[in-house]
Amino acid sequence: METLSLETRLDQGGLDASLAALYGDVETARSRCAKALDGFRRTFGAPAAALFSAPGRTELGGNHTDHQRGRVLAASVDLDILAAAAPNHSGVIRIQSEGYSLLTVDLGRREPLPEEENTSAALVRGVAARMAELGCPLEKAGLDAWLTSSVPGGSGLSSSAAFEVLTGTMLNSLFWDDSRSPVELAQIGQYAENVYFGKPCGLMDQMASSVGGVVAIDFARPEEPVVERIALDLAANGHALCIIDSGAGHADLTAEYAAVTQELKAVCALFGKEVLRQLPEEEFLAALPKVRAAAGDRGALRAFHVYDENRRAAAQARALAQGDFPAFLELVRQSGDSSALYLQNVVPAGQARHQELLFTIALARRLLEGTGAVRVHGGGFGGTAQAFVPLDRLPAFRSGIEAVLGEGSCHVVSIRPVGGVKIG
Repeated sequence: METLSLETRLDQGGLDASLAALYGDVETARSRCAKALDGFRRTFGAPAAALFSAPGRTELGGNHTDHQRGRVLAASVDLDILAAAAPNHSGVIRIQSEGYSLLTVDLGRREPLPEEENTSAALVRGVAARMAELGCPLEKAGLDAWLTSSVPGGSGLSSSAAFEVLTGTMLNSLFWDDSRSPVELAQIGQYAENVYFGKPCGLMDQMASSVGGVVAIDFARPEEPVVERIALDLAANGHALCIIDSGAGHADLTAEYAAVTQELKAVCALFGKEVLRQLPEEEFLAALPKVRAAAGDRGALRAFHVYDENRRAAAQARALAQGDFPAFLELVRQSGDSSALYLQNVVPAGQARHQELLFTIALARRLLEGTGAVRVHGGGFGGTAQAFVPLDRLPAFRSGIEAVLGEGSCHVVSIRPVGGVKIG
């Protein structure tokens, strides 16, 4: 029997069930898939072998706790990077992202390249190198892919993690018989970002994108994180989830992010520890004068935040599991206050005139008028805020945000049930 092409299967509705589960809106999803398949054929002169998707993520709780081996609550969202792909057996990965130049990575060079730091090429090389190190047979491999993304760059939805997970998912499926789990693919993505890209991120972003749905994660043992799936129907709880673009980018804020981990490292070093999860809070509190002298007041305050935020993330997961959405919202508010006051990742150090993210949070609180909840989203300093908005307030809230911050600044997102996946 003749095997139907992906284009034919797509046209005949053969992918509709998968598209409905991922996107809801099947017609729009079909159009995006057709665009990806056409882009692949035009770019590489042959049909694609498969379609892949990896979602952006939203952090629901646990702000800056993952790099301290803490607890987080996160979810994948209905914005993703979609790829049409096929093996090329050339020893080269070629990726054409819509609107960008062709990216080419030679699989024969697996070491980090200084000139690639902070580039997409570094992420691809890092993922491939790590997978090869773990046993993926990439010696005679090679991959062509055409990508289109609905994850806005700088949105705080972690397009970089989605890109890493997508790359790992494609290689895992096409060359490794899907032998690696979503957790392992997340760890591979983090390795690429830490070692090749040069960003000292934790594991939350990759885990949320790779595993999918709402997940409570305990990173006490990062090599074997404990992952618990949690059901959450926002609409049934009368709320929508909004990600608000403050108008401030975060491309030049690596030093601000690094300072968080550096100051917490200074706290831990006083006790001969690597991360706060190894340091009992009682010991930290008993030695506060020494902590302040060694790590400064901001370092001590950031440690206060992490200890409290770990408890909050666990409490948020319990509240959702028990169906107590009001308790969850109260914990979101507390998390936002702690990030602003103690973690201090809302305003870049020394900024007076440009405090876009804090302004965005203040504006959202005014519009919510004591309902819902709003907090910093993700890494902070720039980027986005997260708001849980009552459905009856959503039109007015969105128009109020966009009247000040600009059209398209308020993204209403849904929680996606699955992570990185081959479609169909």
